Amino acid sequence: MHFIKHWKSVFSAITLVALFYLVWDVFFTYTGVWGFNPDYFIGLTIFQLPLEECLFFFLIPYSSLFIHYALLHFFPAVHLSDKIVKWLSVVLIGFVLIIIVLYSDRMYTLINGLVLITALLLGLKDKFNILSRFFLSYLVILIPFTIVNGVLTGSFIPEPIVWYNNEENLGLRFFTIPVEDFGYTFSLMFLNLLLIERFKVIFNTNK
Repeated sequence: MHFIKHWKSVFSAITLVALFYLVWDVFFTYTGVWGFNPDYFIGLTIFQLPLEECLFFFLIPYSSLFIHYALLHFFPAVHLSDKIVKWLSVVLIGFVLIIIVLYSDRMYTLINGLVLITALLLGLKDKFNILSRFFLSYLVILIPFTIVNGVLTGSFIPEPIVWYNNEENLGLRFFTIPVEDFGYTFSLMFLNLLLIERFKVIFNTNK
């Protein structure tokens, strides 16, 4: 697989996307959309974000992207057809649009929905057709995601590590996970993939 040979592309993409999500994270923390339980952190913070939260945007994407590229390596022929990708993307965009129109007063639902729609639109225009494979690898990524995010939001432990203000989301949970988090994870991983594939071209061209 030799995933390490793409380290420049991977870490360049992860860093750029992390910067965007860290700004988002800081804004939501300051406005009380979500927050962090100090009992679970070592105490070092950056703009009210625990150090561990900052590392999240580097470690979790890397792990998830590794899963995606491992699946590509071991199952290269498995992908969705262009027709299914377009149909699924349009349905998701339409569904999310309806949700954010109905609940535009809920900050997490609104911003998360807009970013997810943007990611899907970029995917439809993507010349590498990443969505045809990412829709499938995302289902695999959801397995560790559900376990890890379940713990972070309070599953199996006395108190949540990350708490959410339900006035700023739909108030719907999968176990303890806000349903918006599934769209959040999709956007986070997919935006990384879009940049990685473009950086691969740039760095190869420079060589």
